[in-house]
Amino acid sequence: MADRVHPNTSPPSNDSKTTSSEKTTPMADRVHPKTTSSEKPATKEAPSAPKEAPPLGAYVVQLPKEQVYRYPPPENAVRFANYTRRKNRRCRCCCCLCWFIGIIVALAVLLAIAAGVFYLVFRPEAPNYSIKRVSVKGMNLTSQSPISPEFDVSVNADNGNRKIGIYYNKDSTVELFYRDVNLCNGAIPTFYQPSNNVTVFQTVLKGKGVMVAGSDRKALLNAVKKQSVPLTLKLRVPVKFKVGSVKTWTFNVKVHCVVTVDELTEKAEIVNRDCSYGLDVWKW
Repeated sequence: MADRVHPNTSPPSNDSKTTSSEKTTPMADRVHPKTTSSEKPATKEAPSAPKEAPPLGAYVVQLPKEQVYRYPPPENAVRFANYTRRKNRRCRCCCCLCWFIGIIVALAVLLAIAAGVFYLVFRPEAPNYSIKRVSVKGMNLTSQSPISPEFDVSVNADNGNRKIGIYYNKDSTVELFYRDVNLCNGAIPTFYQPSNNVTVFQTVLKGKGVMVAGSDRKALLNAVKKQSVPLTLKLRVPVKFKVGSVKTWTFNVKVHCVVTVDELTEKAEIVNRDCSYGLDVWKW
């Protein structure tokens, strides 16, 4: 009996085709490509996911060991050199300042020691001054015209030092005032005063064309009536001290005396006197 063939109503699938083709293809005709060791089968890379932004904050960055610098860059080396140079300069300045301060302190100590020895050996004392006599001429206060007075003043100078002499040099000034009115001026003579000595020197003070205001003239007349006329004497004189055989540099003696006389004539008598004095180290 013949074989019955029933048609396949469903379309053949790919698998069935491949199987049928494989079945129809002889075994000898099947050639499989050989893969060598150098050739690698191509693989498709999977699509990479989108990169996420790094979180904010501090994080560690790792670098290869070959990229780590073992020496500072050139600009850092220059900065370091400048810093060390500046530090050495500061050290030198501090040392110089310390040496300078030390020298000043040493000199101050030596001067203090020398002054102490000088005081213990010579016992220096300031001289005393006082006005001994005043004689007045040319004080005509009855008229309103300018006056030209002349004062003859004797000053008593007492040098109580036992081992120190005094040289009274030139360029001295002596001024006589009534209130703020400069009546006359002059100078004292130059002389040497030995140690432990009292010297009376005389000076003549002259004024020319002195204008006395109405109020001052009236007050001066009232003082004459009361027999109490206050006058002010200012004396400045450059001096040198002699210690043994050594002369010092020039000092300035300043004398300020307030003297009261009973009248403004040649027979004037001193009612009261008060003198103060000072000593300047340097000449004006």
